[in-house]
Amino acid sequence: MKSGFFRFAIAALVLAAPLAAQEHTPTAPAAQVQGAEKTEGAASAEPTDIITPHITDGKHLELPSLNPSHGFAKEVTLPSGWPSFDIPLPIIGPFHVDTSPTKLIVMLWVVAALLVVVLVSAARAHTQRAAQGLPPKGLAGAIEAMVLYIRNEVILPNVGHHGEAFVPYLLTIFFFILTANLLGLIPYMATATGNIAVTGMLAIMTFVVIEVAGMRALGKGYINTIIFWPHDMPLAMRLPMSLIMSPVEIISKFTKPFALAIRLFANMTAGHIVVLAMVGLIFTFQSYVAAPAPVAMAVAIMLLELLVAFVQAFIFTLLSSVFIGLVRESHH
Repeated sequence: MKSGFFRFAIAALVLAAPLAAQEHTPTAPAAQVQGAEKTEGAASAEPTDIITPHITDGKHLELPSLNPSHGFAKEVTLPSGWPSFDIPLPIIGPFHVDTSPTKLIVMLWVVAALLVVVLVSAARAHTQRAAQGLPPKGLAGAIEAMVLYIRNEVILPNVGHHGEAFVPYLLTIFFFILTANLLGLIPYMATATGNIAVTGMLAIMTFVVIEVAGMRALGKGYINTIIFWPHDMPLAMRLPMSLIMSPVEIISKFTKPFALAIRLFANMTAGHIVVLAMVGLIFTFQSYVAAPAPVAMAVAIMLLELLVAFVQAFIFTLLSSVFIGLVRESHH
C-alpha cells in the first residue's frame, strides 16, 4: 500500500514537470530588449496560466526532455497546412474544418492504436489457450472478465431481447472511453474525453444508434416516440395532450445524448483542473516547504481520478444501453 502511495506521489511530481515548462518564456529579440524600459522593483514576470493549456486542445505536444531548465519537458509543434474546407450551415453560417492534427487528435490515434494492439493480442492469446483446453490467464483473462461482465450484466439486461447486435458497439465505447480516461492520468499525456467535441461526437454516434434501433424495432410505431398520442383517452383530451407532450418527447430525444456528453466531459475536466491547481501551488509559493501539502492533495485526487476513469466509462455504457432498451420498448 505504501509503495502504491509513493508511486502516485512520484507521478504527481512528474506531472509538475510540464507545468514548470509552461513558465518558460522564450527570449525576446535583442532589439526589443534594448528598446524596452525597465522599472526597478517591478515584477520580473507576469502570472502564467498553467491550467488552461492542459485541459484545452492545441497545436503542441508536451514530451519528456532531459533539459532541467525547461522543467524536463519540451513542446513539439504539430504539422499544419493539411486540407481545410468550409461547410455551409443554415442560420449559423459557414463552419470551417481544418484536418490538420491537434493534441487531442493525436491522443485519439494513440487510444485507437493501443486498443487494437491490446485487444487483438488478448483475443489471440485467448484463442490459443482455448485450443489447448485451458482458461485464459494474465491480460487476456482480465479483459475476458471485463467483457463478460459488461455484456452479461450491463448491456443485455438493459437493451433487452435480441440485444447481441449492440454488444460490439457498446463494448467498443466502453474500452475507448476507459483507455482515453486512463491515458489522461499519465504525465505528458492529454485526456481526449476532457474535450466537449470528443464527448459530443461519442454522444452523437450513440444518438444515431439509439434512434436507428428504435426505427428497426418499432417500425411504423416509431412515430409514437415523436408524437404523443394517448390511445386510452377520449379525443377531446388527446389533442391538447398531444400538443403539450409532443414537444417534450422531441426534446427528450436530444437531452439524452446531451447528458451523456456533458457528464463525461465535466467529470474528466473537473478532476484534472483540481490536480493541476494543487500542483500549481508549488510554483505559486515557490517553496519546497509548501510542496508536501499540495503533492499529498494531488495524490489523493489522482487516486479518486483513477476510480472516476472506470466509473465514467461504465456509466456512459450503462446509460447508452438503457436508452437503447427504452426506445426499443417504447409504446404509448
